[in-house]
Amino acid sequence: MAPKLKTKATTIDEYLSALSDDKRAALEKLRKTIQTAAPRAEECISYSLPAFRLDKRMLVAFGARANHCGFYPMSASTVAAFKNELTGYETSQGTIRFQPDRPLPAALVRKLVRARIAENAD
Repeated sequence: MAPKLKTKATTIDEYLSALSDDKRAALEKLRKTIQTAAPRAEECISYSLPAFRLDKRMLVAFGARANHCGFYPMSASTVAAFKNELTGYETSQGTIRFQPDRPLPAALVRKLVRARIAENAD
């Protein structure tokens, strides 16, 4: 279940402000890592989730649910390509779920974002 917002967030800051401290901290760290890996990407809200777009194409998104946080590379092939590095995290086609107290390693996030940039460039 998504965080309860009085109105739909129109910015990532608005989205994050509605979260618990632990989820906000984990997702702010994830946001900074994505910004570092894709400095030209623009922030946006897509499907009610904080997201990044690069060259008018969706790159990645992230968000919080009741029982976990999620990182969305928006690509089943990218998640599959990093399957070995994602052991210990629950994954599905375009989703990586994690607990706020066990966030994804920044180095792995950078690799995932770079893989998505390359995939979008094809």
